[in-house]
Amino acid sequence: MLKRIAVADLRIGMYVQEFCGSWMDHPFWKSKFLLNSPQDLQRIQTSSIGELWIDVSKGLDVEAGARASSEAEAQQEVEARLMAAVERRRSPPVVAMDVELDRAAKICARSKQAIISMFSDARMGKALDFGQAESLVEDISDSILRHPSALISLARLKHADEYTYMHSVAVCALMIALARQLGLGEGAVREAGLAGLLHDVGKMAIDQQVLNKPGKLSDAEFSAVRRHPEAGGEILLAGKQVSALVLDVCLHHHEKVDGSGYPHGLQGEQISLFARMGAVCDVYDAITSNRPYKPGWDPAESIRKMAEWKGHFDEAVFQAFVKTVGIYPVGALVRLESGRLAVVLEQNAQSLLVPKVKAFFLVKSKVQIPPVVIDLSKPTAQDRIVGRESAAAWGFENLDELWSGRPQQRARQ
Repeated sequence: MLKRIAVADLRIGMYVQEFCGSWMDHPFWKSKFLLNSPQDLQRIQTSSIGELWIDVSKGLDVEAGARASSEAEAQQEVEARLMAAVERRRSPPVVAMDVELDRAAKICARSKQAIISMFSDARMGKALDFGQAESLVEDISDSILRHPSALISLARLKHADEYTYMHSVAVCALMIALARQLGLGEGAVREAGLAGLLHDVGKMAIDQQVLNKPGKLSDAEFSAVRRHPEAGGEILLAGKQVSALVLDVCLHHHEKVDGSGYPHGLQGEQISLFARMGAVCDVYDAITSNRPYKPGWDPAESIRKMAEWKGHFDEAVFQAFVKTVGIYPVGALVRLESGRLAVVLEQNAQSLLVPKVKAFFLVKSKVQIPPVVIDLSKPTAQDRIVGRESAAAWGFENLDELWSGRPQQRARQ
């Protein structure tokens, strides 16, 4: 039986099932373990994690009087938070998804090479080419205008060893789409995109072996990784070409509204709107991406986990972000009322509950069927989503091929 508890109520002998926070919030490369070390207890309590899940069937229960939430109670909270963002109401895409996917793939390839070059310059202490960065933002912004989901979804599909570079492209795209969802002007949209593109440049000051380490980080390594916002700020200040807003996102995209973030422990309105946007976009792409030490979570699972974390994100910004990517984002695996499993292909412009999906599997007989595209917003669909599913639990390894029409990226050896 799982219970969500405050970190303050954690004690030796409990079985840690999962931390309520992103992977950058704590130094543990695994989240499921029996807590039997006072040193590990102290590391958890001094991290920015505020809550976690324990399994009382495998370890100690909470002490009498301590507050704990059941899975059912947590699910109700998440549902209420996500349902507040259901009505989407935005203009439909200018071009078809499959058309923009082709363009977006080329933009992603160009952007990756440009970011590798820019970040290599930063690692060697050379000045960044901000003109090139602004050109990338323009290309990405135009793609998001043509179809908001295409480039955002493709940028999520990256090898673990190219994470740092493609993460910058993905966060740029997410920032642009979120800025438009919030109704910001086009000048601010471009600034948001540039901030997303450069927000992690400070990671170039960190030993690459530490960044890509597949196991548990030492305290010194964890501290080094957490210094990347300040290192990035120093790089951008030295360049003297970016705005205060872009610099602020680089410095503060790991701050949290409850004050438990870093590097300055800002809270609430002390954190700028752009930095609050950067926090949501950075976490979403991080937890949906494969890393050397952990496979990425399903997009729909990631949205639900983020909705569960208390005190991390600005509520208005998070609601706008859910409207941007969907409750069931592109690539999510869902179960339909008809007993079929389907992968989400495209969001509906009016409601997040009725995306376009591709059904390909019968649950009862556990057999694949010829894929069929269903627009759940149409009255003729006669079907609806009844829940999300785990691709890993079902053993599906080709979901990205199903929705994108492109060969699955395999992990490099």
